[in-house]
This record gives sequence, C-alpha cells and structure tokens, in this order.
Amino acid sequence: QVQLVESGGGLVQAGGSLRLSCAASGSIRRINGMGWYRQAPGKQRELVAAITSGGSTNYADSVKGRFTISRDNAKNMVYLQMNSLKPEETAVYYCNGDFTTGLVRREYWGQGTQVTVSS
Repeated sequence: QVQLVESGGGLVQAGGSLRLSCAASGSIRRINGMGWYRQAPGKQRELVAAITSGGSTNYADSVKGRFTISRDNAKNMVYLQMNSLKPEETAVYYCNGDFTTGLVRREYWGQGTQVTVSS
C-alpha cells in the first residue's frame, strides 16, 4: 500500500502564489509517475500537471507558464508551485501517483487539499 499526503493548501488572494507538497510513503518499489488534479464544486476532476519518472512534465493549457510541477525522488515528494492564481482555480487539489509495490502496479490518490483564491 501507498499513502499520499498533501499539504500547502489555503486561502490566497488572486494573483498570489501557493506551493503544494505531496509525500508518498509505503512499500514503494518504483514511482512511475505523479501528478496533481483538481476538482471544483460541481465540476469534474481535471489534470493540472504531471511528471514522469524520467522528469518529463505535462500541464493543462490553463496553467502553462504559471504552475510548475517538480519532484524529489530521494524523498518521494512531488510539488506544485502555483503562481498568479485566479479565483476560478479554487478547488480541492489532489495528489495522484502511479506506483509499483511488489509486483503490483496501480494508481493512488491523496485525500486532497483545499485551495481557495479570493477575488
């Protein structure tokens, strides 16, 4: 089993910045990829950013140039630096990871952290 714990959410004014962190723990044999998703009230969960085991990144068009995903392989951490935040980006942000534990490869989710951007 793998546990993902997010931190760093909170309330910020429009144009401000936040840095989210996600710590992965458990019987991890390999981290195949990690990412951040968000879900606003009444909307579907959407991909914000992802990073592969090799360090390649992928971003939603709406956050390109403002958000940066990074990872610390030694610490099993992934981060999301969010700049120039907009009120419409208020959502619960979830950490997601594709892990191999033993011989099993599967996806895990964190419990989410609330990000509120005030106008």
